[in-house]
Amino acid sequence: MMSQTAARRRSVAVDVGGVIVGGDAPIVVQSMTNTDTADIAGTAAQIAALHRAGSELVRITVDRDEAAKAVPHIRDALARRGVNVPIVGDFHYIGHKLLIENPACAKALDKYRINPGNVGFKDKKDRQFSSIIELALKYEKPVRIGVNWGSLDQELLTHLMDENAKSAHPKEARAIMHEAIVQSGLLSAERAEELGLNADRIIISAKVSAVQDLIAVYSQLAQRCNYALHLGLTEAGMGSKGIVASSAAMGVLLQMGIGDTIRYSLTPEPGGDRTLEVRAAQELLQTMGFRSFVPIVAACPGCGRTTSTVFQELARDVQAMVRDRMPEWRTRYPGVEALNLAVMGCIVNGPGESKHADIGISLPGTGEQPAAPVFIDGKKAMTLRGPNIAAEFQQIVEDYIDKRYGAAARKEPVPATP
Repeated sequence: MMSQTAARRRSVAVDVGGVIVGGDAPIVVQSMTNTDTADIAGTAAQIAALHRAGSELVRITVDRDEAAKAVPHIRDALARRGVNVPIVGDFHYIGHKLLIENPACAKALDKYRINPGNVGFKDKKDRQFSSIIELALKYEKPVRIGVNWGSLDQELLTHLMDENAKSAHPKEARAIMHEAIVQSGLLSAERAEELGLNADRIIISAKVSAVQDLIAVYSQLAQRCNYALHLGLTEAGMGSKGIVASSAAMGVLLQMGIGDTIRYSLTPEPGGDRTLEVRAAQELLQTMGFRSFVPIVAACPGCGRTTSTVFQELARDVQAMVRDRMPEWRTRYPGVEALNLAVMGCIVNGPGESKHADIGISLPGTGEQPAAPVFIDGKKAMTLRGPNIAAEFQQIVEDYIDKRYGAAARKEPVPATP
């Protein structure tokens, strides 16, 4: 799958609640809730939705006592739903206090995320950081040291800026910012190891909100450590802007072999679907050839030869079917995520593209009375006509999946005849 990309950087593997991050494990998709964690039902519902969409880790905010107390109840609510996904607690400012005072929360979480820029200030910094690491050791939890340039350690940054000013050949301020971000993560990880937390329980992230800065920071970080790395463009933005920016930054890094787990930090539309960030992460990994999550649906963009909306509606319906059916397909049909489908709009490239897919359908183009040849495994199998092409094609896909990936394809033993 990765033959056309750089060799993957070899990092230390970290077990996060049964999900392996780093080492030889596949790149992990994660997400974060935006509910009030104190709302047990609402948070459990969103975690379940994110997991159903494909999120393999889910992070939740633990910002106050009510949120900390809710965590074990959220875990119980998920268990009742049959949802088993590792939960990461996101701590800022008072994480040490919340974990100490809420041992049930500390036990229920699968990983702690701490920010070295706000874990504590002045003389309290090392004490409060150490407290969280000691709790991670007590409860055998991994820790993500999550640096963010929006809350960077100002003492460290000031020190590096002062040192740079004294240099005979001072660097640009942006380069010093990059160095401060990298050092913040590495020095914190080093301190965690001094306290007894092994490298196989440490993940580092170093998030910024500009594409070139993210590439520069992670390139340096990857050269200077072998900790597992979490990628994400922080505050990526809304809609296509956030998706494009995140894809550009993480795509370059992944192509360089850097990154063990990723997240799209997208701003949702008011009342929007939080699972969009999960789908975007999956699509990035799948289109780059790192992993397969759902069958790929190839569809032409349309042009003057496709003035009818029939193929657009068909492509939409097939794509929606794939997403809707995938949770069930995933459990019933191992390997179905590698299936390739094609929905094409005219005779120029349509038949050829359809033959290259496992199942393809090609409409004739402008002014059609819908008549669509269907190709299965490279050969024309039938022609669909009339108003029910979409439903008929979807049934063909269902039948093909059952035949190719179902029990018979897995060669399960047939009961002996009495």
